[in-house]
Amino acid sequence: MEILGIDVGGTGIKSNIVNIESGTLTGEKFKLKTPTPSTPEAIIDCLKSTVENFNWTGKRIGIGFPAVIKNGISLTASNIDAKFINYNIDAEFSTALDCDVTVVNDADAAGIAEMTYGKGKGVQGLVIFITLGTGIGSAVFYNGQLLSNTELGHLKYKKSIFEKYASNYAREFHHLSWKKWAKELDIYLNHLNLILSPDLILIGGGVSKNFDLYKNYLNVPAKVDTASLLNDAGIVGAAMAAK
Repeated sequence: MEILGIDVGGTGIKSNIVNIESGTLTGEKFKLKTPTPSTPEAIIDCLKSTVENFNWTGKRIGIGFPAVIKNGISLTASNIDAKFINYNIDAEFSTALDCDVTVVNDADAAGIAEMTYGKGKGVQGLVIFITLGTGIGSAVFYNGQLLSNTELGHLKYKKSIFEKYASNYAREFHHLSWKKWAKELDIYLNHLNLILSPDLILIGGGVSKNFDLYKNYLNVPAKVDTASLLNDAGIVGAAMAAK
């Protein structure tokens, strides 16, 4: 089975058709910049462009989205326009795209993919999957079962929240070296270790491909590794959510 998976982020929208049986992308990824402002109307226009790019005529589309999603409603808006708060996202997207659309939290989607096809497969105990991009997304699994909508990037830190210091956007915005940025990431990961005692922490998102540049600066009791699906996990997991 093939399903169109779309990963909506704060700065970019990535998509591809996914083979659900193997968890692989079937062709070249299609990328768009997230519009500013990222209103529902603007995001829908991007989604329509994505569907047109792939000539998608299938009945299902899965979308990972930077928000807490419950019962088809986006309850929050992280690095996306506030008009998405309490927005009937499944129904509105389905109507706009004339297709059965399933929307899930973007980090949950990526985590599900990594736990199904990647380094989290078969791991027992507590696994924390984090995405380091525009913000920090998180997905928590216990014995393979997802505890959805955790938003661990929003834990309080200094005068703000951790994602303002340890996300990849923070590294780029403040022009931090890998070593200096990794100091903030190390504080964050150790905080997660203190409150949750995970058996494994997996790092996904765009910065995952650079893991070798900062892994030696991390000193965390729990095992820390990079996700094997790297930045494709969100697309794969989004498609899985719609199967």
